[in-house]
Amino acid sequence: MAEPLGDSFWARYVAQRAAPLEDVPTAVVVAAFGGFAPDRIADARAGIAPDATPTTALETRLRGIDAAVAELPGLPDDAVVTEAADLAWTAAQACQDAGRVLGAANRAMPRPSTPHLALWQATTTLREHRGDGHLAALAVHGIGPVASHVLKVAAGESPARDLRLGRRIGDEAWDAAVARLADDGLLTPGHEDGGPTLTAAGAALHRAVEDATDRAAAGPWEALGPEHTDRLATLLEPIAAAARSVVPPVNPIGLPPREDAGAPGSR
Repeated sequence: MAEPLGDSFWARYVAQRAAPLEDVPTAVVVAAFGGFAPDRIADARAGIAPDATPTTALETRLRGIDAAVAELPGLPDDAVVTEAADLAWTAAQACQDAGRVLGAANRAMPRPSTPHLALWQATTTLREHRGDGHLAALAVHGIGPVASHVLKVAAGESPARDLRLGRRIGDEAWDAAVARLADDGLLTPGHEDGGPTLTAAGAALHRAVEDATDRAAAGPWEALGPEHTDRLATLLEPIAAAARSVVPPVNPIGLPPREDAGAPGSR
């Protein structure tokens, strides 16, 4: 049976993540996503089902989240999720939209009536808001999409194979970015026993980008205030633990496994 948005993972991913932008040219999606090869996005959009629309994609992603949450082990009770959703929604609505295309598009979405879906939409808005700010920080520091991934791998935050596979970064583009960064004194190229590593200058640049990203993302939490921000963090701890229990220990975003999650595959 065909999926409502398309048969491939990437068709569904791009359709759902880009849906808040509505019907925009592929070049806009490439720019908004930031780190994907243009042909990855173009091919994914070509694979979206002909009758799928942004509205269909938005409905599908909420149904998918609803089903995924139902399978998570150890979720707290509804009162905790509702309180977390209220606080996260307040923070998300305080996001500044200027220069943040995906963040703004998600902030414009209506609040779902179900608490766990409202929480998901709010955290997605906050995530895209931060991601938009990260792309701006990279641009200000003169770091292109491929170079940003090389630096991420060199910093030990993500395995190169998974990251490159997902974003469809070929050998030529990758090797060229490694060579340029090495010429600039930012990393030491890898050898047979390992990949590239950051030099002191490369580590400083990496820190500068992360610090700029943090500053750009601080607005919603300043608006929420320290007391409510700390309360939200506390409420999210058991929810995050439940979600992380199903995240593979090796993943392209570099999220480490939970210390108490047991061996890979044990749930």
